[in-house]
Amino acid sequence: MTANATGVGSLPGGDAREAAKTATGSFEQFPYLPELPARGPGADMIGRTLGLLVEMYAHVEPSGWRISDRPGRDTRRSRSWLGEDLDALEEFTQGYRGRLKVQAVGPWTLAAALELHGGEAVLQDPGACRDLAASLAEGLREHLADVRRRVPGAEIVLQFDEPSLTAVLLGRVRSASGYRTYRAIDRQVVEGTLRDLFDVTESVGGEVVVHSCAPEVPFALLRRAGASGVSFDFSLLTEREDDAIGETVEDGLKLFAGVVPGTDAPLSDPGGSVMGVRKLWRRLGLAPGTLAESVVVTPSCGLAGASPAYARAAQAHCVRAARSLADNPE
Repeated sequence: MTANATGVGSLPGGDAREAAKTATGSFEQFPYLPELPARGPGADMIGRTLGLLVEMYAHVEPSGWRISDRPGRDTRRSRSWLGEDLDALEEFTQGYRGRLKVQAVGPWTLAAALELHGGEAVLQDPGACRDLAASLAEGLREHLADVRRRVPGAEIVLQFDEPSLTAVLLGRVRSASGYRTYRAIDRQVVEGTLRDLFDVTESVGGEVVVHSCAPEVPFALLRRAGASGVSFDFSLLTEREDDAIGETVEDGLKLFAGVVPGTDAPLSDPGGSVMGVRKLWRRLGLAPGTLAESVVVTPSCGLAGASPAYARAAQAHCVRAARSLADNPE
């Protein structure tokens, strides 16, 4: 039985070739395109995704990323670094056939992080949110086509990073002043925007996973929007979420369970790392034999804050933990 494991996205350091070698070597059956935020603005996950936008641009201000009228140095740098990363990935995936994960920030976390000209978040302007989502959809269509050209044998899995999604839904995103929060966005609007973007990905033959390492991941909403998997920090789950997770699995979605710490920490034995997943399966009354096909083992979040040695060890540990889950589901 296949042992399913992959990374979340970010790695420490700034060497694109070393990162690609690590990501493809650690996860031979499910590699991913690494992100290296230590290189600076434009290599961070927000800046990297802003570089994908079509006819919409951004630059760095002391407060963060802000919309620009034209492409500038920050946009060019973001696109250049992504090109380096793709070149390195292409080098280490010659002849590869199978799943390949790439990441982009989702529309709602992007809207919460990107500033309008006046300094407030795009999130406060419904029209700007629609424009941002449309620009992202077009940029992703081009990006995924490029990945497919570079790695013809890839079965692309697109991961939308949405750590701010719950805050957007609950009205917890703070304004520029910090003294108030933006209004909660209607759940139907959030779901519809995500569904439209997921359709773009599926139109080019890819699967969609949504990642959040924040508490209270909206499993039911993501399932309705059409995600094929949900990636999350397993340590943040509560038993209150059991029903939503059970319905997610029964609908055929995969759980990308973040069970390995994302920063330097002692690593338990592989079986111990997935013990919580086995306990969840028992609580839900699901057949143990479905574990390996329903769960992908990952770090709890990106590994940018880890040491290079720990990042390599954590990824190898994910593979061993997934193998333990496949070999000993009970």
